[in-house]
Amino acid sequence: MSFVIKAERRKALGKNASYRLRCQGLIPAILYGPGVDNIPLALNKKDIISILKSDTGERTIFKIALDGQERNVMIKDIQVNPVTDEILHVDLLQIAMDRPIRVAIPVYLQGEAIGVKTQGGIVDFITRELEIECLPHLIPEQIIVDISHLHVHQSIKVADLPSQPGIKIIDDPETVIVTIGLPEAEAVTAVPAEEAVVPESPEPEVIRKERAKREQEE
Repeated sequence: MSFVIKAERRKALGKNASYRLRCQGLIPAILYGPGVDNIPLALNKKDIISILKSDTGERTIFKIALDGQERNVMIKDIQVNPVTDEILHVDLLQIAMDRPIRVAIPVYLQGEAIGVKTQGGIVDFITRELEIECLPHLIPEQIIVDISHLHVHQSIKVADLPSQPGIKIIDDPETVIVTIGLPEAEAVTAVPAEEAVVPESPEPEVIRKERAKREQEE
């Protein structure tokens, strides 16, 4: 789905001006990017909510109509009231479609691990988002990781992921994405009997000597 939303330049700045905009159903925003001076904008709140609710959410590349021309942009940052969830401010990054950009992509697990199905293991999903670099039109909606072949105590790292043409993962190759472990109670193994520590008792000869010494003193 392609979004084109209208943007207006903001003339009045500051907290009071931003509050008045939000009362009118608008959201204060800022546009920046390579070769672009910071441009204060006002966006329609409903348009931003529609983008956030789309399949690609904040990773959506859309167009803003500004000063008679359309610009490709992406939401770079969004400020939300932690109590009311009201959108307070949006940062827009202007996108050059012929230049690579970096963006965080969610990771999704696929399949049921052998270690879970037959060995009583549990899935420990460690890294749920990866940063990639690619041209804007190659940005995937998600990174799918197949875990169906994993046994207990096995894991998948970034280095294990299949390469995708035109997409570079920025995260450290040794970053663990998912591992199959055992429930905590089962992970604690008992100490083998031969390794158990048994308190040492005094040798019989030592006991006899101590008894003889006490008898002489008495």
